[in-house]
Amino acid sequence: MPFPPFAAGNAGGIITPMAATALQYRALIREMPTDERPRERLRSRGPEALSNAELLAILLRTGSRGENVVALATRLLSRFEGVNALGRASFAELCAEKHVGPAKAAQVIAALALGQRIMSAQPPRASVRSPEDVFALVGADMALLEQEHLKVILLNTRNQVMSVRQVNRGNVHSAVVRVAEVFRDAIRENAPNIILVHNHPSGDPSPSPDDAALTKQVEEAGRLLGIDVLDHVVIGRSGPASLRELGLGFAKN
Repeated sequence: MPFPPFAAGNAGGIITPMAATALQYRALIREMPTDERPRERLRSRGPEALSNAELLAILLRTGSRGENVVALATRLLSRFEGVNALGRASFAELCAEKHVGPAKAAQVIAALALGQRIMSAQPPRASVRSPEDVFALVGADMALLEQEHLKVILLNTRNQVMSVRQVNRGNVHSAVVRVAEVFRDAIRENAPNIILVHNHPSGDPSPSPDDAALTKQVEEAGRLLGIDVLDHVVIGRSGPASLRELGLGFAKN
């Protein structure tokens, strides 16, 4: 009885038919460790922890025999050369792809179109280049607060506002505020610049020694993290006060 045919590997080795089949096998999503499945990772770590292929796999929901849903998503992104071009694909083009029927095509087109509409609806980002810009951004909300609130303004490389995040409420000084909390959102959102801003319930924006001490502590930490602390602005009823302009807390260049 003749031996079954052999398949040669790339390195010149010999692979049996059973081994060749095993090399082509791709694990089903349900066979993956629970904490490595895209949907579970989205729930536990957030969308920023997932690749484009994993996010697309969640939209597609299921793969097929021999091609799990992550492999299908990866193939589609490769075929259309990225997520931007995939967003321009027609219904017919998607349906023409192997293992992509009308339901999957509709899900992908609808989700990407919704994302595009969200982006087009975003107002232009405000730029912050002075204490007066900071006051225009948050002064109306903070000037009349009865407690001190510390916020951090996250800025991109063009000093455009990425977001404004609350850090602390109550006493704002170096003994109470955790520096890690100041930088948490900046690190998470990859913001290269930040501005600290807090209010004085008395209405007088004149910085206190505690304000200067907190500024010094945060600026030193920012240098270690590679995040520029551009200013620390105090909001009062009459307007803002800039610790950088006053030479308080910031290292002299």
